Amino acid sequence: MNQRQLGASGPAVSAIALGCMGMSHAYGVRDDDESARTLHRALDLGVNLLDTADVYGAGDNERLIGRVLGGRRDEFILATKFGLRSSGDGPARSDAPTSYVDTSPEWVREACDASLTRLGMDTIDLYYAHRRNPAVPIEDTVGAMAELVAAGKVRHLGLSEVSVDTLRAAHAVHPIAAVQMEYSLFTRDVEDGMLQACRELGVALVAYSPVGRGMLTGTPLTPDQLAADDFRRGLPRFSGANLDTNLRLADAVRALADELGATGAQVALAWLLAQDELVIPIPGTKRVKYLEENVAAEGISLSARQLARIGEVVPRELVSGDRYGGKGMQMLGN
Repeated sequence: MNQRQLGASGPAVSAIALGCMGMSHAYGVRDDDESARTLHRALDLGVNLLDTADVYGAGDNERLIGRVLGGRRDEFILATKFGLRSSGDGPARSDAPTSYVDTSPEWVREACDASLTRLGMDTIDLYYAHRRNPAVPIEDTVGAMAELVAAGKVRHLGLSEVSVDTLRAAHAVHPIAAVQMEYSLFTRDVEDGMLQACRELGVALVAYSPVGRGMLTGTPLTPDQLAADDFRRGLPRFSGANLDTNLRLADAVRALADELGATGAQVALAWLLAQDELVIPIPGTKRVKYLEENVAAEGISLSARQLARIGEVVPRELVSGDRYGGKGMQMLGN
């Protein structure tokens, strides 16, 4: 597995990382045994950046990683996040939708200690603000996060789904190693300034949902084929006319992938890797089969002509529907 730099002074990490959310949250029935096999297999394959958050399963995903991989702690870079809360009781729960974003200095400190306890670890390698509450100055939030670095509880800082102005202001307080943004053939907003800012500042861009929340994998994803508790049922891109349009685009990607002897997911990931050396995709899965498929994408080299064709079959302006519902969209770009 080739590696990429996590920020200007951060560690080298695998070019393809592993998003762990779906093991405990949002994507149907859990299977902790298969998730454990997937986590171990990821490390065996050289995937050394694992991404979680306190909100995933209301802390259960952090507990899972700590329980399964505690004995292999020196083999991976652990990223987790804070900031999404419900009912004032801590991380949002599956039975209590996220009600607000808390990036106050007080919650920064409390949330970090709680994550470390759940993980059973002394240090978080990369600590993200999951979203930003615009009522809290970013300087105050990052200042508190920097205190965690000074205390040895955190090694590197990150932000997720912020604006370019917020990134610049945060980076002036303390170096930001990574910005986590949704980036895929279906979501290319980062090309409107964020990628350029990351290049200028020496910040890695960690791309979540790099296969369109599964739309580009080839797996049937119509609402009646999703689990009853799969959160995609409520996303605009997975409903009505939006879904019909997006499935046609995904079919075009899969047809091109067939010509290349690859899967739709592999082409989507290889396309992302080719956009810039600072881009690190984090496809999520809880199954060894799909992990191995995703990792194999790192070995696919696309020519300039092939990259252009991929872009042509998925014009960004034709992707239909917002990424989230109204409340979720309001949390982006602050």
